[in-house]
Amino acid sequence: MVFPSTLTAEILWLDASRMISLAPSDVLIIALYFVMVLGIGIYLRRYASTSNDFFMAGREMSAWVAGLSFLSANLGALELMGWAASAYQYGILATHFYWIAAFPSMIFLGLVMMPFYYISKTHSVPGYLQLRYGEATRALSGISFAFMTILMSGINMYAMALVMEVVLGWSFHFSIWISSLTVAIYVALGGLYSAIFNEVLQFFLIWLGALVIPIMGLIEVGGWQGLVARIYARVHSNEYVHLWSTLGSFSGNPMGVNWVGVVFGLGGAIAFGYWTTDFLVVQRAMAAKDLRSAQLAPIIASYFKMIVPLIVILPGLLGLAVLPYKLVPASAAHAGQYSYNEVLPLMLARYAGPGLLGLGITALIAGFMSGMAGNVSAFATVWTYDIYQPYIRKRASDAHYVRMGRWCTILGVILSIGTAYFVTKFGSIMDYMQALVSFFISPLFGTVLLGMVWKRTTPKGGFWGLLAGTGSSVAMFAAVEAHPTWIRYVALSPHAKTMAEDVYRALWSLLICLLVTVVVSLFTKPKPKEELTGLVWGYTKFPKADSMPFWKTPIFWAAGVAVLFGILQWVFW
Repeated sequence: MVFPSTLTAEILWLDASRMISLAPSDVLIIALYFVMVLGIGIYLRRYASTSNDFFMAGREMSAWVAGLSFLSANLGALELMGWAASAYQYGILATHFYWIAAFPSMIFLGLVMMPFYYISKTHSVPGYLQLRYGEATRALSGISFAFMTILMSGINMYAMALVMEVVLGWSFHFSIWISSLTVAIYVALGGLYSAIFNEVLQFFLIWLGALVIPIMGLIEVGGWQGLVARIYARVHSNEYVHLWSTLGSFSGNPMGVNWVGVVFGLGGAIAFGYWTTDFLVVQRAMAAKDLRSAQLAPIIASYFKMIVPLIVILPGLLGLAVLPYKLVPASAAHAGQYSYNEVLPLMLARYAGPGLLGLGITALIAGFMSGMAGNVSAFATVWTYDIYQPYIRKRASDAHYVRMGRWCTILGVILSIGTAYFVTKFGSIMDYMQALVSFFISPLFGTVLLGMVWKRTTPKGGFWGLLAGTGSSVAMFAAVEAHPTWIRYVALSPHAKTMAEDVYRALWSLLICLLVTVVVSLFTKPKPKEELTGLVWGYTKFPKADSMPFWKTPIFWAAGVAVLFGILQWVFW
């Protein structure tokens, strides 16, 4: 197997006149994929006639379908391109966002929080907050979440358009519109049914296409040890290939963070916030057919989450090892330069020939559509149930709300297109994403958690805590943007990079939310016990599980992923 090995060959390969084009076999693979996803949407339209079908897929998904959809909704172009970019920028430390930031929080969701979501029969996380705290908190969280999903959707659009532009030379604008309209059509037709079944299909397509880069890349560099040697020769340091041993100080690693920020900021505030309260993923588990399936969904997904770095982190490390030119932050890229965000398409173009290129492009398109569909279906549900129905049209027919959900899907896509052009203002896609999580998700976790475990939490405490957490996070971000040296106060070190700031900002916003919620609750009146039944620990009677072998229980599968988690930390210490 021959790989481009000289700088001259690389320059010729990247020259605009030599831009890679699709062979007929590649075009056929991509065309078949578009036909397939649209066909699924058209077919499933007949099963999405009621609001429960359209927004919650009839609550009849098996644990495996819900689990694969749970992960696939998160495994979008944002993940594929964003974490490859972060791995190039920060090294293997980016893997923490899959391991310490996945296993504990996904297991916690399945074993502790999912019973409350499922038993309350709510359609959304803001819907749970309405039951627990009241309308004011629901409105605040619903509007914040709707705003966030639109901004998140823009990331997926931007990522897909970037792939088409870098690899194929297609117009950035054309790529955004053609892919976005496809998603809008199949989600508007089949609702969550269509989103879930397409996400399961896309899960397998993503893996099939994305494995091209790590397999061929490791062959080129001579395996893991060869990769480590090449990275060391490039950066003259091993800090890019160690997971924990460099986190004893802020200055000993590329991210400028220490273990406290990783464990409590990332593993605590960001991870628990995202995996337990982001309705984009929680909605998939809520669609399960029974409580056991709903609990198993995130646990099943966590197994696959542990091995996702193979297709998202490893390509970034390979790019750091083999690309002969230096990539730069997107905000600093000039004509002729490539940014961190482009490392995955550059690596795809490096290794994929006819057929493989079509498969790889299809995998990225599937990733884009998976992330995009997840965001717009969640946006449609929250808008319809938590904003439109309670505040705009309280009494309407079920069919009316289904129509609103379909039109809202189209509107969400159109609004997302506008936000796609905003992403370029950030150094990388994941810097943008983590900033949004610290604004809206981390403080929300504090509000939901206290509502579930502390009977004394009051409606006013929940509202003011959530508002204080979100407001403080935005204020910290604005302060550092205005005065970059102030990052030392937010991230506790002048050596901190953007991702470290995101991690600590999320931690501070969560702590502020918890503090304000507790203080306000102690001075205000809680809800009576009768209104908290099924919503808070101590006032909820959980259904008795059917008799089954221990190996079929959620806790058994949770223990298994804990063992896998420990092994991975030891291997890559």
